[in-house]
Amino acid sequence: MPRNPEPPRAWQRMLSGRRLDLLNPSPLDIEVEDIAHGLARVARWNGQTRGDHAFSVAQHCVLVTEIAAHLAPEMAREEKLAALLHDAPEYVVGDMISPFKAALGLDYKAFERQLLAAIHIRFGLAAGTPPKREAFIKKCDRVAAYLEATQLAGFGVEEAEKFFGRPKGLEGEAARAFFRLKPLAPNDASALYLRTFRKLAP
Repeated sequence: MPRNPEPPRAWQRMLSGRRLDLLNPSPLDIEVEDIAHGLARVARWNGQTRGDHAFSVAQHCVLVTEIAAHLAPEMAREEKLAALLHDAPEYVVGDMISPFKAALGLDYKAFERQLLAAIHIRFGLAAGTPPKREAFIKKCDRVAAYLEATQLAGFGVEEAEKFFGRPKGLEGEAARAFFRLKPLAPNDASALYLRTFRKLAP
């Protein structure tokens, strides 16, 4: 009688030595150094950006956090931390462009949410993001996408406004200069992410 085949491997070994179960992720197997390292090597826009390096998800997450702090200077530390971690699951699953995520359907989003919940718990946040906070982070995410699209990804202003909306709250040359984007090398992007995390983590 043939033996039942072993189930396919559903975990990934991280450089920290942790072994993360992708189908049932444990907060105990999540380390910020793994997140920073992975996100710094995942390219936004599928790598279709100007510059000597890809614009990484690590840099994008820091950008979203900076936009959030700019638009809401009074926001609490844990809200900024949630903004920094909003795309953290991509250190495992990579960054898929939004049209492809939509085509894959809700199962993919459910997987991302389960992993994000474990990440939140690991770093002292509630598993679920309150709707108001999630909506604000999404707003900052769209502003970041607009800036990336127009500065790095070859979008014209009208085209970027069509897809991401006209960013509000960035009026004035000082604000525009502050959000001038320059893709970093992976190790530099990882270090930037870790510095930002350590300012915000409890």
